Amino acid sequence: MVDPRKLLPRAQMDVSHAVEQIRPVVEAIAQHGRSAVIEATTRFDGVVLSQLRVADVDGELEPEVEAALMEAIARVRKVHEDQRRVEVTTQVVPGGTVTERWVPVRRVGLYVPGGLAMYPSTVIMNVVPAQIAGVEQLVVCSPPQKETGRPDARVLAVCKLLGVDEVYAVGGAQAVAMLAYGTDECEPVDMITGPGNVWVTAAKRLVRGVVGIDAEAGPTEIAILADDTADPRHVAADLISQAEHDPLAASVLVTSSVGLADAVDGMLPEMVTATKHSERITAALHGPQSGVVLVSDMEQGLQVVDAYAAEHLEIQARDARALALRVRNAGAIFVGAYSPVSLGDYCAGSNHVLPTGGCARHSSGLSVQTFLRGVHLIEYNEQALREVSGHVVTLANVEDLPAHGEAVSARFHS
Repeated sequence: MVDPRKLLPRAQMDVSHAVEQIRPVVEAIAQHGRSAVIEATTRFDGVVLSQLRVADVDGELEPEVEAALMEAIARVRKVHEDQRRVEVTTQVVPGGTVTERWVPVRRVGLYVPGGLAMYPSTVIMNVVPAQIAGVEQLVVCSPPQKETGRPDARVLAVCKLLGVDEVYAVGGAQAVAMLAYGTDECEPVDMITGPGNVWVTAAKRLVRGVVGIDAEAGPTEIAILADDTADPRHVAADLISQAEHDPLAASVLVTSSVGLADAVDGMLPEMVTATKHSERITAALHGPQSGVVLVSDMEQGLQVVDAYAAEHLEIQARDARALALRVRNAGAIFVGAYSPVSLGDYCAGSNHVLPTGGCARHSSGLSVQTFLRGVHLIEYNEQALREVSGHVVTLANVEDLPAHGEAVSARFHS
């Protein structure tokens, strides 16, 4: 039987090749620190930095933009506050307990892209759950703009709104390396989160183990599972919205309706032409990662979207919620005609940092949990240990680790 995953459209991103290309950059920063960061920024971004850290974290926002960002912050905070974990103590036996504590990572580097588009919303999606988790130190890195030598003003403004004052005008692989290894200006972090291009992803792969990472994010993707009740203009608009991100962005329609597929296909050219980034969108929609998958019915459609494991999955069909509850693999599921992915990008309250490239089969999106570590406290008194000591010795001997058993029995020798 052919694996359906091999038949579905998917963006190809050769991270392994990118790793070898940026390895010298990462190694130079690990060895030389600040000077290597400045050299890489000059070479890749065309900006000569006199200092890495932004001296004044501030930026101008138009009133309606600030109002929209504040609403986004409030909604994301409301959803993520319900993700808090509580300490739980389990009494295994009288005198023997195990307590699970949730301890936040101490220092986290948050990467905010700044290439084809600026993402002040990504600051919100990274910072808010980290703050709720109790992370002590938050560091934001975002590429310097050629005109100012600083990150985008809107990114800086959101940092100020959220109380983040440690921001660096560094992007790409050099930002990841700086966060992992540190410089005289920047203390190394314990974890790096946030999306980025293939170079950021490759650098995260290289430093994984030196620091923790959230995921190796690839190009963004949307899958729409739809039947003949879906509005073709809604579907076309949503496919276009994700294609707007990147020429490698994936837009996939899975439908049981030939009529819907034809209607969407007929509307796309005019709608794409009318958009600002039509060239980028056209490249994405015509790439091998995008397309239409015709299925016999919604049952087969569910099988296809589970195999695809989309970062964003929309369901525009009869009984959309019932279908959504049967989906196993998706980063986030947008249910019904009035829950487009764009809502989740900004103001649904959900997080938009999500697993890509099929990783939704085994990974979750960014959350408060991302920044917490579960730590067990094991507390047994003498009697509780004595009662189980025989079992410990037996299992230690089975595994040919007799010293393990002796570490227990030594406590009861007279």
